[in-house]
Amino acid sequence: MVNVIVEKITDKIHLLRVDDNQIKHFEALWSIPEGITYNAYLMKVGNTTVLFDGWKKDYQDEFIEALSELVDPRDIDYIVVHHMEPDHSGTLRKILEENGYRATVLGHRLVGKLIKSFYGLDEAKFRAVEDGEEIEIENKKLRFVHAPWLHWPDTIFSYLVDDGVLLTCDAFGGYSIPKTIFDESEEIVSGYLPFVRKYIVNIVGYYKKYIVEDIQKVVNLGITPKIILPSHGLLWKNPQKIINYYLDVANGVPVKGKILVVYSSMYGFVERAANTAIKELENLGYKPKVLKFTDTARDNVSDVLSEAADSEGIIIGTATYERSIFPLMRYIVELLTEKANYDKPVLILSSYGWGGTVAKNLGEMLSGTKLRIVDAIEFRGESGEEEKIEEGVKNLLNARSS
Repeated sequence: MVNVIVEKITDKIHLLRVDDNQIKHFEALWSIPEGITYNAYLMKVGNTTVLFDGWKKDYQDEFIEALSELVDPRDIDYIVVHHMEPDHSGTLRKILEENGYRATVLGHRLVGKLIKSFYGLDEAKFRAVEDGEEIEIENKKLRFVHAPWLHWPDTIFSYLVDDGVLLTCDAFGGYSIPKTIFDESEEIVSGYLPFVRKYIVNIVGYYKKYIVEDIQKVVNLGITPKIILPSHGLLWKNPQKIINYYLDVANGVPVKGKILVVYSSMYGFVERAANTAIKELENLGYKPKVLKFTDTARDNVSDVLSEAADSEGIIIGTATYERSIFPLMRYIVELLTEKANYDKPVLILSSYGWGGTVAKNLGEMLSGTKLRIVDAIEFRGESGEEEKIEEGVKNLLNARSS
């Protein structure tokens, strides 16, 4: 049975949260055994009721049931759509049906097109909100801020001016199903942040420069939230904590001593070389984070991208396959260049049978990116190049701040 939480979080706002522990691959792409939450919010001010977002369609019946604990759906006056991705808007048609299409849907101008193309909602009363526009909800000011590419062009924030409440949809969210609603303790937060990092790089990584730009935009507007309410994960009574963390991930700020080692090995040749590098890192006092793709073990690509973000350097090990890069590792490197394109030094380890081509091919793939190959060690069959690999590790470490 799905877990649903309905709880009052401010004097005017209730949280409606569902814990999705059935999902296996977010966006049918990113492996998330940790699950995810969908957070919607209901605000009642005087005789006016505002609903902020919804849930994934799979949970539309549970959403209406939870919503009905708080209000008759027919009494909802406004529905704010912060972002039209169906994990937030999937319940919109059902809500409007229960509402009798009374409510005005507010959102970015693109939302007006998307609610028709996604859900055929020709009957919906839609009004686009401008960047910086304010509306009066009884005696409360609600300001809308466009935050494009976090992570769709239609993304907006809502700011309850008088109360300092900032609703941010995907921004400042994270994977997993936290045991609490708020950032109640350092233990809760420290356990949750790795899932935030993974979420940022997987979902927003391609647009990470907009994290910096949109946060600066909020600062320039003089918005200093007392609480941040995202649409996934924990709610933040210490907003600066999650703001700073998002900035660190966007900028690829490394954890001291952390080196990502990711490799594929068909028959153990590359694995032996990777283990030589791992041992050398440990001997030098570093903490390698190892993710591997072999005939007996397979880590998650989503975790590779996440761990790259705060590593000081990256070691990539791959076999030569049909005169090129092992296909799975080529896919991983492609995603790294798109989602985790940070200024990091890279060491290449590669095994071949007839001829080495990986260093050349990876050099072409990484050309024009921020990922910098500082050394490439290619060897025939099983590596006998321990000294070269150890030297390559030292070259990687020496290049961290160059």
